[in-house]
Amino acid sequence: MKRSDHLTKKKLTVHLGTALREARLKTQWTQADVADRVGVATEVYGRMERGNLTPSVPNLRKLCLALRVDANAALGLDARDGAEWLKEADPGSEDPPRLRRLVRTLRQLGDDQLAAISGMVRTIAQHS
Repeated sequence: MKRSDHLTKKKLTVHLGTALREARLKTQWTQADVADRVGVATEVYGRMERGNLTPSVPNLRKLCLALRVDANAALGLDARDGAEWLKEADPGSEDPPRLRRLVRTLRQLGDDQLAAISGMVRTIAQHS
């Protein structure tokens, strides 16, 4: 996993935890109350709320139903929510598939092979 992917996942997990906590506080339930309704240990739910654990999809569904929170908003997909982490797109995700395949192949090559290909690419670029 790339560092940028990890940071994005962490931001998602923190955003989700904040949304869960806010929804729980509106219901005036304790963490134990939510954990019981969802079927997880109180400690597990606490880790989710603190942004240290991403719930499974079935548990996310149960949490959203129990807390009456919209899953899109909880995940930061609601445009009105304004989640900053969503605005930070991974620049590599916009590359065309052919370029991504080429980069994957290049990563498998040794230093000498990369040097040869680099020289070839520079030559092609100069004559284009």
